[in-house]
Amino acid sequence: MERIRINKHVSYSRIVHGFWRLNEWGYNNQQLNDFIHEIVDRGITTMDHADIYGNYTCESLFGDALALTPNLREKIEIVTKCGIILPNDQIAKNTGHRYDQSYDHIIESVDKSLLNLKTDYIDTLLIHRPSPLMDPDEMTRAVMHLVEQGKIKAFGVSNFKCNQYELLNESLKKEMSHISVNQVEVSPYQLENIEDCTLNRMLQHDVKVMAWSPLAGGKLFDQTDEKARRIMAVIQPLAEKYNVSVSTVIYSWLLRLPSKVMPIVGSSKIERVDEAVDATKLQLTDQEWFDIYVASRGEDIL
Repeated sequence: MERIRINKHVSYSRIVHGFWRLNEWGYNNQQLNDFIHEIVDRGITTMDHADIYGNYTCESLFGDALALTPNLREKIEIVTKCGIILPNDQIAKNTGHRYDQSYDHIIESVDKSLLNLKTDYIDTLLIHRPSPLMDPDEMTRAVMHLVEQGKIKAFGVSNFKCNQYELLNESLKKEMSHISVNQVEVSPYQLENIEDCTLNRMLQHDVKVMAWSPLAGGKLFDQTDEKARRIMAVIQPLAEKYNVSVSTVIYSWLLRLPSKVMPIVGSSKIERVDEAVDATKLQLTDQEWFDIYVASRGEDIL
């Protein structure tokens, strides 16, 4: 599978696997370990996490499974996120829903993630969402401390728009560092980050893009949704033409973007993973790509 270079220390698989709902999969440690081996065998080595996933449980579930095979860690890249606080009775300070991107919280979050994931380093740390209260210099200080300690190999953001990215990146550049990744929502249903400056600006600055919810969280399959019906009316014949699933066509559409988008697959079913892997072998024509794009817009291009 194609590799995407993040920085001189880290590269990702073109398809990423996400563990947002891992706590709902019903896997025991051995079953999850087997699943990780299956996706690695398919070339998917980049694993996407966040401290809050599964109400703060998913990292530990993954770490327990990872520990069953000591050399498995060196075959994968772990991405995790911090910066969001969710109410949790087991965590005294978590009394409400808010953002916290302070130096202390970032350091504490990474230390907890390392413990939960049973690893001594994180390949890439992302700030989960931009905060109106974020202090870019304070965040930079935390990032540089973590890099110097060898706890993270790369740094990025998630759901950042152009101005938010630039604010933080300018601070990092003062320390001879930079944002390596921006994880945003992109799908044929959700064009916002394509049509505003976000993906183009990331391409301009060589910031790699991960796409969460590439299937629009199931919206594309909702036959009561007029927009979804328009899009699927184009995608379904293409799936039949190429003898692939509609999901494979959707992933292939994302892979055509010049920013080399890395879709995040979130399924516990290996056949769903295979649909994403199959997309790396399917090349839509420009006309096919635009037909899907126009269907999503609901109006023709000029």
